Amino acid sequence: MGDPTVYDVAERAGVSIATVSRVYRSPDSVRAATREKVLAAAHDLGYVPSASARGLASRATGVLGLCFPDFADPEAEGTAPDVDEAEPSFYGDEVIRGMERAARRRGYALLISAAHADRAGEALSDVAGRVDGLAILAQDVPSAVLDVVARRLPVVVLAGRALPGLDRIEVANFDGQLELTRHLIDGHGLTDLAFIGGAENSPDAEARFRGFQAAHLAAGLPLPERPAARGDLTLASGRKAALELLDQGGPRPQGLMFANDQMAVGALQVLTERGISVPAELVITGFDGIPLSRQVSPALTTVRQPMGRLGEEAVELLVARLADRGRPALLRTLPTAPALRASCGCGV
Repeated sequence: MGDPTVYDVAERAGVSIATVSRVYRSPDSVRAATREKVLAAAHDLGYVPSASARGLASRATGVLGLCFPDFADPEAEGTAPDVDEAEPSFYGDEVIRGMERAARRRGYALLISAAHADRAGEALSDVAGRVDGLAILAQDVPSAVLDVVARRLPVVVLAGRALPGLDRIEVANFDGQLELTRHLIDGHGLTDLAFIGGAENSPDAEARFRGFQAAHLAAGLPLPERPAARGDLTLASGRKAALELLDQGGPRPQGLMFANDQMAVGALQVLTERGISVPAELVITGFDGIPLSRQVSPALTTVRQPMGRLGEEAVELLVARLADRGRPALLRTLPTAPALRASCGCGV
């Protein structure tokens, strides 16, 4: 029997072919009950919604794939001379370069796909039909689609949430934030710090907050129970969080530690507009080490992630999984390193 087709799914679910297509291309246009019925049928059949997926289980393409989120931040474009280019490049460029280097060494080509969250499932399905193995970078993908794809070809998850049975690579989020927070406490004598986190369902941002908490615990300082504010990791949400913290009244914290660089850069814009001197009046830090962190003024103190190595490790795990599909899932954790710059008072 050949690979299942859209016709098989439609027959199993008792719906039209057009309905099956809408479930994958525009899920909100289909009633929840119908959508669940179609996804259940696709799961049972092992259907990958891509025309090129036929023969996937038995055909080698010589290509590896990378799916990552398009985090274009419209608020970042044109808001200040130093930030004309928003930074999806952190998620894309360095990982792509790392994967390309490793893929060439292994004799593979690389297929790249960037998509907004609402098209993540569609993009994943499309790429899955064209590659031998697939890396997914910090992107929410419908579990029904991911489960089917992962049964057909090796998948490695880069950062983001852990998924049972899949190889995963993460960075030392906890350790990096712990070291940076301890630097502000021990090296600069700061005892009143505020952490601006990401969404509660972001495991990377939450691990960074736990590192922030651990530094307070080690220093004998009051333990923050939750972030002082949260954002969606964009420049605009960093601006919003900074405005909220500055306007809430009461004493101002000595430092704002952001869960990523983009939010920290947004905060730097607000502080410049308000005439608040960084670091003399307020320290700012980020996390990630995107190129923009070096270009803003003052240069942003942050924690660097080894993004090129992340891409290289992804290829190695995919190649190893292709050679041994039955081995247990692996987790690799890559180190981080603080980059101490002017926004915390270093090098001033």
